[in-house]
Amino acid sequence: MTITIDTLGHDVGAQISGVDREQLLTDDTVAAAVLDALETHGVLVFRDLHLDPETQVAFCRKLGPIDTEPGHHPVEGIYRVSLDTGKNSSASYLRATFDWHIDGCTPQDDAYPQMATMLSAEAVAASGGDTEFASTYKAFDNLSATEREQLAALRVVHSLEASQRLVTPDPTPEQLAAWRRRPSKEHPLIWTHKTGRKSLVLGASTDHVVGMDPVESRQLLDDLLDRCTAPERVYRHEWSVGDTVIWDNRGVIHRATPYDTGSPREMLRTTILGDEPIR
Repeated sequence: MTITIDTLGHDVGAQISGVDREQLLTDDTVAAAVLDALETHGVLVFRDLHLDPETQVAFCRKLGPIDTEPGHHPVEGIYRVSLDTGKNSSASYLRATFDWHIDGCTPQDDAYPQMATMLSAEAVAASGGDTEFASTYKAFDNLSATEREQLAALRVVHSLEASQRLVTPDPTPEQLAAWRRRPSKEHPLIWTHKTGRKSLVLGASTDHVVGMDPVESRQLLDDLLDRCTAPERVYRHEWSVGDTVIWDNRGVIHRATPYDTGSPREMLRTTILGDEPIR
């Protein structure tokens, strides 16, 4: 096997070639190579791979334990991403994915954030529906020494309500109650990983910095997010049917660009469970 890795952006992303569907299951070196490349590049793109759901799940199991909660799809381990409520009854919540976020910052329990996510395109939008990625490892690396010192002790409250209010600013009492049933979580602003690398924990779920004036808190979080996601730091993936993308959720922030609710866009997602807390 010869895997070719071509970088896609200044800070994040690489395209992988030289691998087909059969090799994902039969060549044990592929999983190790993917994990190594994820650590280096954050986002890996496989063009025209045309993975079937069963193969996607089987390969992801080689990378680690996967999420097998029901996902509006007959194959265990697949979550159907669609704004069509006939395909996904939770589609209204997916509108929050139009804002930058890290998956798993506000779990129902004490689960760790996802290690990685794999997404394959079954159908694409006529307009919009791209996925953008930015490195939160690089966001930390780009801080000055003074900023790192100032931010080191800060903790941030994350909530489902914070992310949902961005798309539904005037919720009904029932919507608000549903959001607030999901417990908020407090995380350090700087995540020190078990590898020794550090990243910033940013995105739509950030509610406020603990102990900081609300206006100053929002200004700080928005400024850090804007710097992390400056256009020159972002890889934007324009989907074609058959594409597969996997990203390191621990060090990459992502969002979907808006698309029409009537769009046929459908992505099949498999989540590799996390193995470390935010600390």
